[in-house]
Amino acid sequence: MSLPAGFVGSPFSQHLGIEVLAAQEGTTHLRMTVTPALRNLSGMLHGGALMALADTAMGLACFERFGEAEPCVTVECKLNFIRPVADGSVDCHARILHSGKRTLVLEAEVVQQGKLVVKTLATFARLTG
Repeated sequence: MSLPAGFVGSPFSQHLGIEVLAAQEGTTHLRMTVTPALRNLSGMLHGGALMALADTAMGLACFERFGEAEPCVTVECKLNFIRPVADGSVDCHARILHSGKRTLVLEAEVVQQGKLVVKTLATFARLTG
């Protein structure tokens, strides 16, 4: 399955300014730019924005694999925040590690200029029949 031309994601991901750079074969590459609205009280990119980026990338990997006919939802997600982000943009790469009958295991990495910012491991449920 491939995403339709001009795919921009959900209204929420658009609100965060998330760009879809690639999505194929259960993998995705997304980008998000730091804006004043995405900063925490310390002036850094908010952890919730990073979580949303990783979750969006993993959810999109599921969508790319199964499409609208078989939606998938996050069941649990673990993030390790490695380093803060002050400015610029971050890239997120996600992929499906395991695809079972009922659940999937995915991972995502958020990087900035080749340095790891966030490492994520998640379980998604397949909502079938």
